[in-house]
Amino acid sequence: MTEPTSPTADTGDEPLGGGRHFEPDLRRMTRINLRPIASPMPLGFYTVAIASVIVGCFQLGVFEEGGRRAVGLAILPAFVLQLLVGVLAFGARDVLAATLMACFSGLWLASSLTLVLDPPDGVRVLGVLNAVFALFALLMAVVAGRKRALWLVLCTAVPRFTVAALANLTGAEWLGTLSGCLGLLLASVALYTAFALMLEDMRGEEVLPIGRSGPAHHAVEGSLSVQLSNLERQAGVRRTL
Repeated sequence: MTEPTSPTADTGDEPLGGGRHFEPDLRRMTRINLRPIASPMPLGFYTVAIASVIVGCFQLGVFEEGGRRAVGLAILPAFVLQLLVGVLAFGARDVLAATLMACFSGLWLASSLTLVLDPPDGVRVLGVLNAVFALFALLMAVVAGRKRALWLVLCTAVPRFTVAALANLTGAEWLGTLSGCLGLLLASVALYTAFALMLEDMRGEEVLPIGRSGPAHHAVEGSLSVQLSNLERQAGVRRTL
């Protein structure tokens, strides 16, 4: 005689209310498709480096004061490039990199428009924007410790944008010069990070030290099962964000 099946038996069925007692386990019929993409991060960091060099040189007096509009136009493409990097990073399931690049994109757009259009009190508005971005970079650095290269870029960005904010708000010339120097330092760190990541992608192994640890290290060195662990709980798969 066959015994009745219990709702908790290993049949793949789960009890439901509202008149329906069982529903098939959909996990066996579910397929999650992943689309490999090239890493957008070298492009993102190269863009940070190039735009930072242009702005830093302007703050150091390499360009004449009348070159504000030219500087603004020169850094405008950084908005498009880093927005693209942010979108691709979201698709690659890296929320940290995507958030950083998207916010950098917005910063370059606001800076470019302010330099080109020269609206009233635009410099002080840029000062407030730089101060908020410095706080944002600090908060990002707190959670980016496992990605040492990204963490170092953020740690360099914090003083650079803090000093830039003070220079914009106070008008002190020496603060502008210091901000320009820190901008060149940020460009150097971003340039190294971009080059190291590009070499790693091209050769399939770490060539220059990047300093990954923990989950960031396992994401590169781990097996496929490590890459797919907890996939059902990630954004885009789970029901809500």
